[in-house]
Amino acid sequence: MNVLVVGGAGYIGSHCVRQLSAQGHQPVVVDNLVYGHRGAVAKGVPFYRADLENEKAMGAILTKHRIELVMHFAAYCYVGESVTAPLKYYKNNFAAPLNLLEAMLKAGVKKFVFSSTCATYGVPERMPLTEDHPQRPINPYGESKLDLENALKALARSDGLSFAALRYFNAAGAAADGAIGEDHDPETHLIPLAIAQVLGQLPRIEIFGADYPTPDGTCLRDYVHVDDLARAHILAFAKFQKPGTQFFYNLGTGTPNSVREVIAAVEKVSGKKVKVKLSPRRAGDPPALYADNQKAVRELGWKIQYPTLDSIVETAWNWHCTHPKGYEDKK
Repeated sequence: MNVLVVGGAGYIGSHCVRQLSAQGHQPVVVDNLVYGHRGAVAKGVPFYRADLENEKAMGAILTKHRIELVMHFAAYCYVGESVTAPLKYYKNNFAAPLNLLEAMLKAGVKKFVFSSTCATYGVPERMPLTEDHPQRPINPYGESKLDLENALKALARSDGLSFAALRYFNAAGAAADGAIGEDHDPETHLIPLAIAQVLGQLPRIEIFGADYPTPDGTCLRDYVHVDDLARAHILAFAKFQKPGTQFFYNLGTGTPNSVREVIAAVEKVSGKKVKVKLSPRRAGDPPALYADNQKAVRELGWKIQYPTLDSIVETAWNWHCTHPKGYEDKK
């Protein structure tokens, strides 16, 4: 299919673009490069630097490339920033995609894959998290994602839009061949921060809270490889056979790993000691977040190819060692 990938120069979007091409689809990328990298998009893939607010531009791209399906990755995702700058998040994560959806409907494009998040669940009532868990987000980031999920439901009823909302847990790792990987500014993810420390780019990393009710006192999270996430997106295409269908899937390995376990995995792969500093808990960090992924496994036929933390960290280590400054062509 001809697939428009919005946010296709970002971390997860760029990995999905590569897999689309490998599977015979024709991706087209739109990204404003606020956080994405032009160097993450392979040569030969049509690329447009544009904002979703420009509905006319989106409509022209949809028509020119005869787009059949749209994948949306163009969200801001810093939880702390969403609390201090909520308008930024509601504008970009909710209002801007509405312009895209309006342009899609005018162009007759009614298939949509949405990059959602486990942050829509808020503070978990039970573990592991299933798709029917109550959605009560506790920050504007999660709220903006849930708002768009609700808008998609309404459009499925009113206009026959078919969509899948994929609720990620902790995306991690890099392409197996080391061609693309994780390059955020600022970087907040644990694995790249730990790797940056052993590469001498940081004096130490912080462990926020070592007194949680978990086996080693640190938070438990579900780390899922970025290429496994990308595969699930493409598998969702097969679900859009009837107009107005809607699907929701948790994407995680289902295996929780602690902060200390992540640090130990980086030490094992790198052969170097990670220097850490113990700090107080951060507000809003639940002790554990991990997925029940059986719905995606059962309905999509999703098979995780990176089931262990070590296998995920190895790909991240390869990327950061060969790209210590990230993408040379930052934009």
